[in-house]
Amino acid sequence: MAANTGTYLIRGAAILGGEASDLLVRDGVIAATGTGLSAEGATVIEADGLVALPGMVDVHTHLREPGREDAETVETGSRAAALGGFTAVHAMANSTPVADTAGVVEQVYSLGRAAGWVDVRPVGAVTVGLAGEQLAELGAMADSRARVRIFSDDGICVHDPVLMRRALEYVKAFDGVVAQHAQEPRLTAGAQMNEGDVSAVLGLAGWPAVAEESIIARDVLLAQHVGSRLHVCHVSTAGSVEIIRWAKARGINVTAEVTPHHLLLTDDLVRSYDPVYKVNPPLRTDADVQALRAGLADGTIDVVGTDHAPHPSEHKECEWAQAAMGMTGLETALSVVQHTMIETGLMTWADFARVTSTAPAHIGRLTDQGRPLAAGEPANLILVDPAARWTVDPSRMATKGRNSPFKGRELPGKVLATFYRGHPTVLDGELNSPCVLSPDTPAGAA
Repeated sequence: MAANTGTYLIRGAAILGGEASDLLVRDGVIAATGTGLSAEGATVIEADGLVALPGMVDVHTHLREPGREDAETVETGSRAAALGGFTAVHAMANSTPVADTAGVVEQVYSLGRAAGWVDVRPVGAVTVGLAGEQLAELGAMADSRARVRIFSDDGICVHDPVLMRRALEYVKAFDGVVAQHAQEPRLTAGAQMNEGDVSAVLGLAGWPAVAEESIIARDVLLAQHVGSRLHVCHVSTAGSVEIIRWAKARGINVTAEVTPHHLLLTDDLVRSYDPVYKVNPPLRTDADVQALRAGLADGTIDVVGTDHAPHPSEHKECEWAQAAMGMTGLETALSVVQHTMIETGLMTWADFARVTSTAPAHIGRLTDQGRPLAAGEPANLILVDPAARWTVDPSRMATKGRNSPFKGRELPGKVLATFYRGHPTVLDGELNSPCVLSPDTPAGAA
């Protein structure tokens, strides 16, 4: 258990947006729920008007460490995650060195435990050095202390179908999943933005939808053939949604994610030539945005993944062609999903919990995350003020990255408290203190 546990009585929170209820948190677990609860010596948190949700789980975060500490560290990224309402994040493998060995994933895992703000679960690379030539040490990473269950070359597509098939076959042995960055490289050479009307007007090389859709179509068939789990990263087109819907209807074991920025922003923003809007996959059309929202609402898309990608300012504050691709997202994800999905009537807070907590925890095989807010369950939870409005100011964020595409936007919803393993890492919307873990605290993986 955590060494700095305590007793907290949360009064009057609307669990999953439903009826108001009290929650008693003691020694890292939810001891009781109901009305009129009391506990001697408990710290009382008045939560009238707040929504209680399970802590969010991100299947797609770039923490940059080791090697790119100028962009982000496990410490700064974990702080940003806690402020955003996350209690677990999966750190992508494209660090320097690449997380393609047991040694590197254990390093990332240990850094996360030392930070103590959220569970940091490393994602292992599929191929050595992300080079797409030979499989990495998948089994060793799975058996390591980090207990890796998600493997991805994110940022680069595993474009060789034979290698992708072998990876899907390999991870079956330990119930792992391959998370694919769907991008046919030969169709996107030199691409700068979405291929369409706007790219034609601006004269920028286009990234066609078919480059994503063709890889997804191939990979769902490979997953069906070998009977393995496939996860599709950052789905961005209407056609991709239809392919995934087709695959699920046939019982293929595929899951998919959408980013908050693809739920809200369109390629029309690129007319400004502001590199903050340069991302991979690129911002698409409004028709794609609407299809992504519908796909998330009906369950075709399983989860929201932030694809939090911080960059040093010099990599973004430059001309468009030279700018790095990527956007920050940990501290704005909840608000953007509330704005695009809940305020539009497409989803409820219970649905929100499913796509930001329960389903992503299941994909990563995290047994103590995404759990119900019920007696006896681990106390990984957040309190949200749905009526709050705030203006995004990247300079005030915990992440090192200032490349938020939502800068200056007013967004709804604010995380006021985050409980990680029963400890309040965030209180009153501000960082409180990390959770100190003892050496024998279990990882929480299956």
